[in-house]
Amino acid sequence: MPVVRSSEAVVHEIHGARFVSYATPLSGSKELCAWRGEIPAGTKAPAHTVNREEIFHLLSGELLMTLDGRTERIAAGDTVIINPGSTLAVENPTEETAISWVTTSIGLQAELADGTVITPPWAN
Repeated sequence: MPVVRSSEAVVHEIHGARFVSYATPLSGSKELCAWRGEIPAGTKAPAHTVNREEIFHLLSGELLMTLDGRTERIAAGDTVIINPGSTLAVENPTEETAISWVTTSIGLQAELADGTVITPPWAN
């Protein structure tokens, strides 16, 4: 039985945020990836278009989430469903770090506005 202890999670950092990876093919997952996101106060991540569905659940804090041009303020306990082909931007306008839990299928890629494609290791 694959068990990933918190001390074994792999940490990645990009665009000012931390991604603490728990479920990937390297940890034994066959179809899904899951990670904890830590979005520090004042962070404004660049908009990106995803090729896989993501389920984004906010555990603590508040964020501004812009999905396909529509902005919503989300709070702890809220979940955002991000469909494949959607463009997403995340901003933390508060003074505290927001913590999220995200799940997606293996193979997630994100394309930035300038055409750069990111294949995040926490989702592959």
